[in-house]
Amino acid sequence: MELCVALDLPSAEENLALAESLKAHNIWMKVGFRAYIRDGKLLIQALKKINPEFKIFLDLKLYDIPNTMADAAEEITKLGVDMFNIHASAGKIAMKTVMERLSTYEKRPLVLAVTALTSFDEENFSFIYEKGIYEKAEQFAKMSHENGLDGVVCSTFESRAIKNATSEHFLTLCPGIRPFGEDAGDQQRVATLELAKAEGVDFPVIGRPIYRDVNPVGKVERILQVLS
Repeated sequence: MELCVALDLPSAEENLALAESLKAHNIWMKVGFRAYIRDGKLLIQALKKINPEFKIFLDLKLYDIPNTMADAAEEITKLGVDMFNIHASAGKIAMKTVMERLSTYEKRPLVLAVTALTSFDEENFSFIYEKGIYEKAEQFAKMSHENGLDGVVCSTFESRAIKNATSEHFLTLCPGIRPFGEDAGDQQRVATLELAKAEGVDFPVIGRPIYRDVNPVGKVERILQVLS
């Protein structure tokens, strides 16, 4: 398991201050929608300057027509990030187009597909996708695996079933982690770090429980002890 810290603070200065405090640890940093729209590639460059060994997950969840997604995937690759994601519901043609385009690069980022957002409950997910979360997440994961992606974004509760349906080496990145039982906030399907570890999660994504803690560095060190 490799910790991914979500940089979801209100300003670049706050996100960079958090990263600076954690620079002794070679961990993943998640740059999401708000941060990237506000701060762009300069934030990614600043993170790499703080610690060149930081790995960057650009969490933009691409969802468009296949060629537009592939164009965006190329631009993301040129940023030098280590991982990004697309929506699985964009379909297999979009997946194939993205992966074929990136195959021309000597070094490409990991590409994951979002299955079901962890903010969904069963009722609201089924209304949109006409299937339950677990069934659809596994279906999306199989499609992603068959079309050359490296893994999926899912909740902890789908991780083991997805690996069983694809491969033990097929990556699962799971947001909604409350490492020691912290408040769930706006997430519906949250899990502790111990459960994530038991379910074979590769990348637990943790934001608020770290940056809202009175001692974020101490919290990260506690998390890394559990992961070791």
